Amino acid sequence: MRTSVPPVTAGRAEPEAPGLTPQAFPRASQRLTKEELDPVVREAATGERGAVDRLIQMITPVAVRYCRARLGGRDLSYLSADDVAQEVCLAVLHALPQYQDRGGSFLYLVHAIASNKVADAYRLVSRDRSDPVAELPERPLADNEPEKHALDVDLGDRMTKLLATLPQLQQEILTLRIAVGLSANETAEALGISAGNVRVTQHRALGKLRAMITRDGDLLD
Repeated sequence: MRTSVPPVTAGRAEPEAPGLTPQAFPRASQRLTKEELDPVVREAATGERGAVDRLIQMITPVAVRYCRARLGGRDLSYLSADDVAQEVCLAVLHALPQYQDRGGSFLYLVHAIASNKVADAYRLVSRDRSDPVAELPERPLADNEPEKHALDVDLGDRMTKLLATLPQLQQEILTLRIAVGLSANETAEALGISAGNVRVTQHRALGKLRAMITRDGDLLD
């Protein structure tokens, strides 16, 4: 079965942090808590085509935003973020028939698969970095704006350096909360922790980032 990563554009109620996430990132159009996901997952696990399509529509924005946030602005991996997101969706479908609900959230499985696929992409890019190519592929520029593209890439590089200074859990929480746009409860279900822990950890992570940024937006040593 092959699925595509559609350009989802429906908005979520929670605001994006200005200047932190590229405008092209789609957001999921509905909540992804256990209560919303479980009925669709149960139907999709039986092979019911409509349920499978609904499940893919629900998780694709999460996969796309997560992969773009984790891979954006880093070597050639940024160019294949959507391909990695598609691999995430295909892997979720492959795992679906064997999925057993043990009281957790299906979003936990989606995040685990996405995290592993991103790690695989980093390893692949590291191995292939010296391979010659005819020309460097480019992502299409919106409205033919090379200056804006350059600024977006620079912003992505700086945000990557900032996030890399944080512990892994804080990186994941900021990615899911700000880049992906999940609520605190959804993030908690994806990571298998409490919503209170998500909020406290997010607050501490943002505090660390603020302390490392100068008034001009540079990163302190």
